[in-house]
Amino acid sequence: MFISLLRYAALTAATLGALYLGLLGLLTQPFFQAHVVYLNAIQMTWFKDLNIPELFGFLHNQVTPFHIKTHDGETLYTWHILPVGLYRKHEEALNTEPSGSVQDITSRLGFQLLQQDPDAWLIIHMHGAAGTVASGYRCPNYRALLAVQPDHIHVLTFDYRGFGRSTGSPSERGLITDAVTVIEWAMNAAKVPASHILIYSQSMGTAVNMASAEHFVRQANPVIFAGHILTAPFVDAPTLVSTYSIAGTIPLLGPLARFPVVFEYLKNFVREKWSTKDRIASYVHAAEALSAPYRITILHAEDDYDIPWEHSTTVFWHAVNATKADGMTREELDEAKAKSRVDLGAAGTVMQWRTSHGIIREEILKYGLHDVIMGNPIVTLAVMRIFDSHGSR
Repeated sequence: MFISLLRYAALTAATLGALYLGLLGLLTQPFFQAHVVYLNAIQMTWFKDLNIPELFGFLHNQVTPFHIKTHDGETLYTWHILPVGLYRKHEEALNTEPSGSVQDITSRLGFQLLQQDPDAWLIIHMHGAAGTVASGYRCPNYRALLAVQPDHIHVLTFDYRGFGRSTGSPSERGLITDAVTVIEWAMNAAKVPASHILIYSQSMGTAVNMASAEHFVRQANPVIFAGHILTAPFVDAPTLVSTYSIAGTIPLLGPLARFPVVFEYLKNFVREKWSTKDRIASYVHAAEALSAPYRITILHAEDDYDIPWEHSTTVFWHAVNATKADGMTREELDEAKAKSRVDLGAAGTVMQWRTSHGIIREEILKYGLHDVIMGNPIVTLAVMRIFDSHGSR
């Protein structure tokens, strides 16, 4: 009996080992790797029509679905969401308009209210991997963002190429192109100045956020936005796969950490690097050189089992390091945190780094998981702080 159990255990271990090695083999293939990284085939809004936002808890015609054309010929499915206070003022007129997706967004009252209001603020939302604009906690997230100011804050959210109703296939270069296109649409078509645009992002979207920020600040005519909020960011893709666990329980490459040579070899197969740490440092360095005001808020929950919260502390360090001509070691930052970090008990900790030009804020919550945090008041408050720093309220 005992020998039979040993044989069964050995067979089970061998089978699991073979499956794991097979998974690793598949992960080295570009096609499979892209689907694992972006999870764009997972919709999470099955059997619900995205062109009927009321299905997701919005008011009639509070959301206008439309498409934005990218520079390389893809079409991005987009939602423009009106603030509730502004909606109330124009409720009767909005209810008389046809509902659903529109070909010409400029013909809609909601767009005109955004374009013609000099006090309007726009939050451009960049979501994480998998799903669509309406998946999971994204709709509660929009409502948390809108709660900041009921009359003047609009939200613009979109699906990257290959996600939801958008065309194409996802890639690092492609997603950056998508984000740049949407931001340019906001500035050029909607006429919202960069100083009135805040970019909110979560998970994979944080990498897109900082890539966009770096793109615009490095132009011949540099552009800096009102602020950037990164919720549950990651250092870079290779580091993420080394710490990531499927469903929070099955480590992807963690078991190979005991074999550094094999581990480093497999990390080389990660095709798209998504280096948030380098891009946030590049952005901060450029903003400091321009003596331009900038705002970055990093939010992460300690109970996030998708992306460990330590990623945020590393991203924060790279941002702070870029503010000093001689740099700052991790140990020096830890010493500064020991003196200045605010301990809020069960609410977590806050560390704020100020320079003569910018504010970089790190908030590590005790609770919030990976997605639940998006609908929490901490998001609303983060937006308030950034807008208040610009004297918008």
